[in-house]
Amino acid sequence: MPAKKLGRSTVKFASPPIIVGTGTVVGPVEGKGPLASDFDVVLPDHAYGERTPEKSETKILEQAAKIAIERAKIEKSMVDYYMAGDLLNQIISAGYSARQLSIPYFGLYGACSTCAMSLALAGMVIDGGFADYVLVACSSHYQTAERQYRYPIELNIQRKTTSQYTVTGAGAAVLASSGTGPKLTHATVGKVVDLGLKDVHDMGGAMAPAAADTLLTHFADTGRGPKDYDLILTGDLASFGSEMLKELVRDNGVELGANYRDCGLMLFDTKSQHVGAGGSGCACSAVVTFGHVLKEMEKGTYKNVLLVATGALMSPLSCQQGESIPCVAHAVVIEA
Repeated sequence: MPAKKLGRSTVKFASPPIIVGTGTVVGPVEGKGPLASDFDVVLPDHAYGERTPEKSETKILEQAAKIAIERAKIEKSMVDYYMAGDLLNQIISAGYSARQLSIPYFGLYGACSTCAMSLALAGMVIDGGFADYVLVACSSHYQTAERQYRYPIELNIQRKTTSQYTVTGAGAAVLASSGTGPKLTHATVGKVVDLGLKDVHDMGGAMAPAAADTLLTHFADTGRGPKDYDLILTGDLASFGSEMLKELVRDNGVELGANYRDCGLMLFDTKSQHVGAGGSGCACSAVVTFGHVLKEMEKGTYKNVLLVATGALMSPLSCQQGESIPCVAHAVVIEA
């Protein structure tokens, strides 16, 4: 077995990369939620001065990336690679932001798992000695995702109880081979899990089995359990998916306690804000992790965090053709 590999799917970094700078930008709805004070920029509206929501999403992704670089106290020319993704066709938000940033670019698509996937890949690149600085980023936008995957927002379609609200925002982080800050110590790469669910209005239910598989794999590979973490965080399972995850892992002898939370439920007040079952989207786990969680780690609230970001890998066309929804979850460990 490779020296840095643990079990089936986990990597333990010999020289853990360090998160030296972060940037977060969120939309107006997210800016009225319980975590509003943890974000760098709150948009006044969804357009943000642009003619289309797609252009707005590119703009906020680029802005989050620039904030992260500034916080890292390095020049843009020092960044070896830019790893980014989003939810749109051909990951255009990431591609157009890369055009403006002019940094060697890896475009990533893991749907809403992109935050953890980019952190895992950046960690491998840095720990492998291929880079000193890697910028990771991802974004989503309520208006762009809704009209690509569901319905035009002008139709004002009534939501199902399992429907989630796509987060408008972008999160970015600079990982470095040296410096001070939280460390990325482990990464567990998930495999695609598909239980045959086809309802695009129940992403939490579709993704929960993938989250359970990755979580159980991580525990088996590392010999750890839920009590070894101050916080276990899923990306965007929201209310229904979170409960399903608890049941799935309980069936395998693992009990998730009070240290388990979901980004999609943390970002909004689901009782007072009209967000359905909770938040979703690439930006969901990115802004909560890079904005809120890392600030709490600086305060000493958390010392050992396990992030499990989940993604649904369908397309509008595949759903129209009757395909089920394949899902994946990737996990990373961040330690103070």
